[in-house]
Amino acid sequence: MDTVFTRILAGDIPAAIVYRDERLFAFMDAGQLNPGHVLVAPCHPYPTLLDMDQDLAADLMRLAWRVARAVQDAFHPEGLTLLQANRPAGWQTVPHAHIHVLPRHEDDGVGLVWPRKDPGIDVLREYAARIVLH
Repeated sequence: MDTVFTRILAGDIPAAIVYRDERLFAFMDAGQLNPGHVLVAPCHPYPTLLDMDQDLAADLMRLAWRVARAVQDAFHPEGLTLLQANRPAGWQTVPHAHIHVLPRHEDDGVGLVWPRKDPGIDVLREYAARIVLH
């Protein structure tokens, strides 16, 4: 599958690479929300987090953790948001699994709409009973 990320890896699109090995890479997001905004992704173009195996998903998060610590040290943001989205309804815009490492500051203009539904404890228990871990 050809994605903007695979084109970056191939050198077809210029990028500021932060890290790269045979399985994972991290690079500066061209659309910086704040200075230090990094994307962390597998080299193989898995469409979503759910398409990769558990070990690679864990390695992806480990690299995101390392990048987050390095961004904190380099840019000293007031906070950090790590965002991983899957499929368009989940806000994914590039069909290549990745994690955003977003340095955050008070009043930086970055927002997240989260309308609470508050279904009640009985419904929450019903939801919990439907979830079977693999």
